[in-house]
Amino acid sequence: MSPGRLTFPLVPRRGVIGVSYGTMRSLRPGSGTDVAGSRPYLPGDDVHAIDWAASARLSTARAADEFVVRERFAEEAPRVVVVCDRRPTMACHAAPLPWLDKPRAMRTVFEIVLASTASVGGYVGYLDQADGELWWRPPQVERKLLKLQNERILSGDFRAPDDWLERAVAHLIEHGRSVSAGTFVFVVSDFIPAPAKDVWLAAHEQRWDVVPVVLQDPTWEQSFPDVHGIVLPLRDPASGRLAPVRLTRREAASRRAANEARLAALLDGLLALDLEPVLVSANEPIDVLKAFLAWADLRRTRRALRR
Repeated sequence: MSPGRLTFPLVPRRGVIGVSYGTMRSLRPGSGTDVAGSRPYLPGDDVHAIDWAASARLSTARAADEFVVRERFAEEAPRVVVVCDRRPTMACHAAPLPWLDKPRAMRTVFEIVLASTASVGGYVGYLDQADGELWWRPPQVERKLLKLQNERILSGDFRAPDDWLERAVAHLIEHGRSVSAGTFVFVVSDFIPAPAKDVWLAAHEQRWDVVPVVLQDPTWEQSFPDVHGIVLPLRDPASGRLAPVRLTRREAASRRAANEARLAALLDGLLALDLEPVLVSANEPIDVLKAFLAWADLRRTRRALRR
């Protein structure tokens, strides 16, 4: 089944009071369709909001470059940003190797999040550092992201720096008008190594609804098989290079224990920060969807317990 036909409910961390997403106009400014007024352009504003006709008239009158921004009434629709980890290690195990194809799983996650947001009339933004530089598209309607889906998500570039998440969070904080409080921020990565706690706390201070999407191979990263006595081409996490290795039974068991403890520490740490992660262990769209449906069920349960 095509990922574009698979959707899951966007369940906020805490319940919202009022009507369903996208059904009526809000009284606060935001990214809607009804114009609320105009004001001078400020650094960080979305260039798509510039009223070029009004800007031209004002520039002519003042004999200087002046820009006017249209402010619109916000629509009660979800705003979503997908942040993708494009470090070199995220592409180490791509097809045809018999491990989780993280680039493919990442594309599937994006497509399902995009379809789920579109199904409730929401807006989706995207951020990565595939070529080493920040590449950002603020939340917008689905049809404007179709080109992005083909040109950016399918890119084979994986050159993001090690501090990709710190840079991404800092960039989103700078664009608070586009990434306002309550915005869903899906962060897609294997989180190996786990990010520093301070990064999550910085995002939490913005009152975003952050959702870590953990992509890890169930056999080689979440655990480790008993492969003692067999020569294996294992990749050094630091250098990314493959090297033949023959492990003893004890070494294989030690790796299994370390991997399982690492995953448990990651998930427990995220839950302790009030972040409900989505654990993705397979490439197929239906398996990715099941992971998101399990996340939605967890959110509903935790919200019910808070009442």
